[in-house]
Amino acid sequence: MEPPTPPPQILPPPPPTGIPSKNFPIKIERIEKSPPVNFPSPGSKGKRVSLLTNHFKVTVGSNGGGDFFHYDILISYEDGREVTRKNLKIALVDKLSEVYKSELAGKSLVYDGDRSLFALGPLPQNNLEFSIVLNPVLAKCVSGNEQKRQRLSSSTSKIFKLQLKFASRISMQRRLIDCSSLRVLNAILRQQALRQGCLVLYQSFFLNDTKNLIDLGGGIHGCRGFFSSFKALQGGMYLNHDVSMTTIVQSGSVVDFLIRNQNVKTPFEIDWNKARGTLKNLRFKVNHLKFEFKITGFSDRPCKEQKFSLKLGEANVETTVYDYFVKTRGIKLSFSANLPCINAGKPRKPKFFPIELCSLVPLQRYKNELTGYQTSAMIKKSSQKPEELLQFLADTGKMIKHEAEPLLKSCGISIDGSFVQAEGRVLSAPRLIMGNGEHIFPRNGFWNIKDKKLLAPKKLENWAVVNFSTSCDIRSTCLKLAKVSSNYGMVVSPPACVIQENPKYKKKPASVRVETMFQQIKSKFRQNPPHFILCLLSDKKFCDLYGPWKKKTIVEFGILDQCVSSNKIDEKYLMNLMLKINAKLGGFNHTILSELTRSIPFVSKIPTMIFGMEVSHASPGPTERPSIASVVGSREWPRISSYRACLRALSPKVKMIDSLFKPISEQKDAGIFSELLLEFFASSGNKKPAQIIIFRNGLSTTEYKQIVKEEMDQILKACNFLEEKWRPKFTVIVSQRRHHTKFFDKSNSGANVSPGTIVDNKVCDLQCNNFYMNAHAARIGTPRPTHYHVLLDEIGFSSDDLQEVIHSLSYVFQRSNNAISEVAPVRYARLAAAKISQVLKAEKTTNASCNGQGGQLPKLHKNVSSSMFFI
Repeated sequence: MEPPTPPPQILPPPPPTGIPSKNFPIKIERIEKSPPVNFPSPGSKGKRVSLLTNHFKVTVGSNGGGDFFHYDILISYEDGREVTRKNLKIALVDKLSEVYKSELAGKSLVYDGDRSLFALGPLPQNNLEFSIVLNPVLAKCVSGNEQKRQRLSSSTSKIFKLQLKFASRISMQRRLIDCSSLRVLNAILRQQALRQGCLVLYQSFFLNDTKNLIDLGGGIHGCRGFFSSFKALQGGMYLNHDVSMTTIVQSGSVVDFLIRNQNVKTPFEIDWNKARGTLKNLRFKVNHLKFEFKITGFSDRPCKEQKFSLKLGEANVETTVYDYFVKTRGIKLSFSANLPCINAGKPRKPKFFPIELCSLVPLQRYKNELTGYQTSAMIKKSSQKPEELLQFLADTGKMIKHEAEPLLKSCGISIDGSFVQAEGRVLSAPRLIMGNGEHIFPRNGFWNIKDKKLLAPKKLENWAVVNFSTSCDIRSTCLKLAKVSSNYGMVVSPPACVIQENPKYKKKPASVRVETMFQQIKSKFRQNPPHFILCLLSDKKFCDLYGPWKKKTIVEFGILDQCVSSNKIDEKYLMNLMLKINAKLGGFNHTILSELTRSIPFVSKIPTMIFGMEVSHASPGPTERPSIASVVGSREWPRISSYRACLRALSPKVKMIDSLFKPISEQKDAGIFSELLLEFFASSGNKKPAQIIIFRNGLSTTEYKQIVKEEMDQILKACNFLEEKWRPKFTVIVSQRRHHTKFFDKSNSGANVSPGTIVDNKVCDLQCNNFYMNAHAARIGTPRPTHYHVLLDEIGFSSDDLQEVIHSLSYVFQRSNNAISEVAPVRYARLAAAKISQVLKAEKTTNASCNGQGGQLPKLHKNVSSSMFFI
């Protein structure tokens, strides 16, 4: 059998730059028919540095143990229904290896948890069918936490069918750049981790070890684990090893968990309706049994009143759950009599247990949204200094022992135990400019703005202060804000009005409090509403007033505002507050010098528009909110520091933006792209962009072809709709933060790398022009570089020029005095999505139109839609 052919080139080459004489092409398919793209040479600017990276070199021996044979596997119940539960399917395949070892010719099997099974060597036949008997309790308990479990009698067991069909042969003896080979090797890692008792989430593995747990409060723990994945990169084959985090529920007593989760003191204060949703589908054990069960609900009555039919001899006797356990089983119950029982059965066949006998098993994911406090604690407590991270990776590598896995040995795989060295370059920070033409030279990603003036300050006047029952000294705060702002050249007039919340509303629902406050605002400003409102909250980050307040200001009334945490006010806080207010009012705090001197490569000389695109998904919860497409576009060319946002609803969890082009008539396009292009035109002296740079965030490597096909197709149609023969040049770049590559300074004992560090070789992907940039300095922990993939470059950037543009865009973020980890337009798109997400959260029942395709988000008021309200 012939070995599989290599996969086709993932990324299409750029289209021709010329405009056809007659018909303007609006379809993107022509891109895919062009010759292969030629990648530019790696960059050369910057100081060269030697780095360590969290990759380990992998070699494949010439005497590898043979090839893997890929089989499609279908697992079904006896009645033909397909099995969908992943844990059950893994248990069945394990049972298959055990029961039918001779029929499988003793071949080692690797299962991916879905529909693919890999055998090291061919099975006796291309098509095979097996029957497996598995008891139902064992099926529910498959978590890898116990290697041996007591079996139930065969009378309670179920029969499953497993059908295998040959699909392909995967060679393991040639260079492992084939995605099928990588798929097999990564499946081996997952299978090894499961057998070691890990919680497995894709390629992240979590051991049941208390030293890896971080208490987040509310009975929720952060769990530190490790990520392991084989990758074929420019320098060859590597094992990428990194720290990984997830959230799990506290194991042990169910009652103790609920007491912590609901912040009560005794079991008798627990809200059982709330507990039902929290515990549903979690697995537990009963003290006197060895089996695991799944929680399906609670009994309708307390334990001492809940009856069930008990078979004694040939007679059925009704008894209570309490009496059965205390009198029949002789088990002492201390406090369960007046509490509901846990139900582990089905609606027609319940199975009740007294709650004090039940304990949650370890390593169960918590899938609901974290509170603000929990999120903050997770970020703070999970960060690791670079030397700590390097030690963690070395220790876990020794513990998990990938190199000792027999299947990897059979493939001839050997893994070097040393961190791979890579070569990087450190770019010089761009020179900045502030007020009075003063030049600023950033150091280590930061710059000091003390005694400096803002570049273009705005005057704050006709503004109001509202105070939601905080103890803040408002007069003193306003005076301090005016003084701090004056030091930076910004004039802050005294507020026109200060509105205090009536104390009797303090315990009312958030929406009622906000509505009442706006009634007061309207009565104070009958003629002209305030241009700006400063809103004092007890704790902005975790306050339930934030969402309803933003709905009123940016959606209903069109008033720019800034929320303030009254318990954090000091001079530094007021300085950051001033930066936000000035940007929202349309001012500029700083920019890079090359923006004003018009010396940014390719951008300053030719009208160029920059986009940042992001799709934000709602956190898990009881209601499924829509995903949010957030796009920001630059304005006022040749500026690269001014942006407008445009937002649309997507169906939940959809990743591709479908509203870039939305013609509603022959003359009107209601799509995102058209709206932002018109804003650029109006703010840039009636100039159309001849070049467009798009930064697309939040996509995985497998979705790159999709963006070129679907989103670029819409963008070209939007351009053609505005003007038939208008065809700007495009550069499309994917910005990735969710990856597991990190770098360390080899010359400084593995310390953090310097801001401006670029790596564009060795550990970069094979498929396209791509590089890592670490533009920022980590305040805590170890910085994660941003991975940029250039999917399309019609503009024709050299590597050095494109990297300079991206580096510069990390320094124009207007609400801080430090470089950020990604380009500013991507960060702005994320902030805009977060603002509108808070508005959606404020609506406890989301409008039905938001849930389907083409739904509408709350529309921004026209008075704020062109501002940087999202800062």
